[in-house]
Amino acid sequence: MSPWEIAAVVLALAYLVLAIRQNALCWPAALASAAIYVVLMLQARLYMQSGLQLFYMAMAVYGWWHWRHGGDDGDLPVRSWRWPDHVLPLAIILVSGLVAGWFLDEHSDAAYPFLDALTATGAIVTTWMVARKVLQNWHYWFVIDAVCVWLYARQGLWLTAGLFVLYLVLVIVGYRQWRASMAARD
Repeated sequence: MSPWEIAAVVLALAYLVLAIRQNALCWPAALASAAIYVVLMLQARLYMQSGLQLFYMAMAVYGWWHWRHGGDDGDLPVRSWRWPDHVLPLAIILVSGLVAGWFLDEHSDAAYPFLDALTATGAIVTTWMVARKVLQNWHYWFVIDAVCVWLYARQGLWLTAGLFVLYLVLVIVGYRQWRASMAARD
């Protein structure tokens, strides 16, 4: 556990708490946390997770802008997807995760290449859903975070694994709060 991991965890936690509250300041916290995690994940040989952090940095900029300018009155409302809306995102996660996992398995010393790739590709799709304020992002995060608890613990990132245990609780809180805000707008 390094001071950098502590800083990354604190910023990541700030991101999630602010995202649950639909506060656009979540995005600068995400940007800073992701910048630190780029290096930490490289050191842990979780290469897809490191690359994912670069994506998070770009999404932090996009999310900041979209949350502030994406709705009719400047406030983007939470929306819900129907079941058929999930087919394409799930297919993208599965296919891209398996292809990236195979590539890592064949061409790197990656630790847990398939889990690394599937959780990273899942997080990419799910982060896009957060930026678009799709209610079901919280379901995706629950699965991804549960797998990441094990993955990070196996690589000795204990504080980060603990953060993801906390994320599992906060995901439930986030889902409930976003659902309530969606119902209040109807």
